[in-house]
Amino acid sequence: MEVPGYRVEAVLGEVMGMTVRSANIGANFIAGFKAIGGGEISEYTKLVYDSRNQVMQRMWEQCVQRGGNAILGMRFDTGDIAQAFSEVCAYGTAVVIRPIATAEAGGTPQSIAEATGAGAAPQSLPAGFDQGMR
Repeated sequence: MEVPGYRVEAVLGEVMGMTVRSANIGANFIAGFKAIGGGEISEYTKLVYDSRNQVMQRMWEQCVQRGGNAILGMRFDTGDIAQAFSEVCAYGTAVVIRPIATAEAGGTPQSIAEATGAGAAPQSLPAGFDQGMR
């Protein structure tokens, strides 16, 4: 896998984040009534967003602990456990990437700006990342 404008300097291996969740009894009760009428069940949608954000944060923390600054080939996996619980897992390959500068083939405006100090790669998740996908 490639990141346009960046060179993979090191492959650090697979990283993952996992959580097992269940909806609270109130959410299950309300969702039961909403299911009768059809449509989106926002209590479960929020649970899924929160779960995905949590596992992505855990995966990113594992990447940074290994010295990585990017994750390639990121995927989600989900499953059910005993009908009452849901497992959510995010996984990918932790790597160290370096921006390609202007003098090198393959550079992009973003990578050139980063390589020359005009921009910086994020070392943590963007602000608001754990507040749900927009």
